[in-house]
Amino acid sequence: MQTNNMSAVTEFILLGFQANQTARMIMFLLLLVVYCATLSMNLLIITLVSTNKNLHTPMYFFISQLFINDILLTTDISPNTLHILLNNGAKITFIGCITQLYFFGASEAFECLILTVMSYDRYVAICNPLRYTAIMTTTYCVKLVVTSWLAGISSMMITFITTWMQNFCGPNTIDHFFCDLVPLLELSCSDTYIVQLDSYLLGILLVIPIIIILFSYTKIIVNILKIPSSTGRQKAFSTCSSHLIVVSIFYWTLFGVYILPTKGKTLRINKILSLLYTVFTSLINPIIYSLKNNDIKKALHEHIYTRAPWKSL
Repeated sequence: MQTNNMSAVTEFILLGFQANQTARMIMFLLLLVVYCATLSMNLLIITLVSTNKNLHTPMYFFISQLFINDILLTTDISPNTLHILLNNGAKITFIGCITQLYFFGASEAFECLILTVMSYDRYVAICNPLRYTAIMTTTYCVKLVVTSWLAGISSMMITFITTWMQNFCGPNTIDHFFCDLVPLLELSCSDTYIVQLDSYLLGILLVIPIIIILFSYTKIIVNILKIPSSTGRQKAFSTCSSHLIVVSIFYWTLFGVYILPTKGKTLRINKILSLLYTVFTSLINPIIYSLKNNDIKKALHEHIYTRAPWKSL
């Protein structure tokens, strides 16, 4: 039976984490808790940002967009991973596989871009505070976010099309818990040069946001060190510390999977690293912003207090 792209393979088998039933059930319960907590925490902060007037600033607008993307990313990966753990592997259709790959790549590209936008926002706030409100207007912030979403969505379109055109005529087993590009292309019977070239070009383009982030934080650190009082320096640094931690976690886990040499790195380690940046970072991000940001903690306290049962008595 042939698919529209002349492929003999109509479905793939995702092996997930091959282990005994007890280990898989523990992992299933852990990931289920993580997924539910991720949805709850991200939705809570998005709600706080949209309803609390004190959080109607560019920084929190960008944070809410980051958390919307985190929800999309974890929803693209987690439900199917839970299904795989329950069944010790699971089938996924060809179109379902490359669709999952597309949304995964688009989400990662958007996160890279929105983190860059957030670093620029902190750069303007600390290095040019007198012009901050004039530069970071509502219209400008919306344009930055829309551009980031469009760039993230379109960046994976060529990869989606070229992968769709690949012929898969041999083995259909993927030793992973989601459809990542590298293990998928290993099963291709076609020449993968175009797909690999596209992924390399995307990787080169993603160096630009990294350079912008490094430049922004270099200028930020220089300006913070010029502040005479230690209290002023601490206050200035606290406004960007959460973002710096999130950026560090995002890029280190990403580099751990795709940049560091694969020699000596087992498939199990690669899966764990992949699990960190696809599932756990979406939970870690709101925790970091909740613990490190006084405005969000204050808004959360007000949100809980105004809805407390005794308020209706």
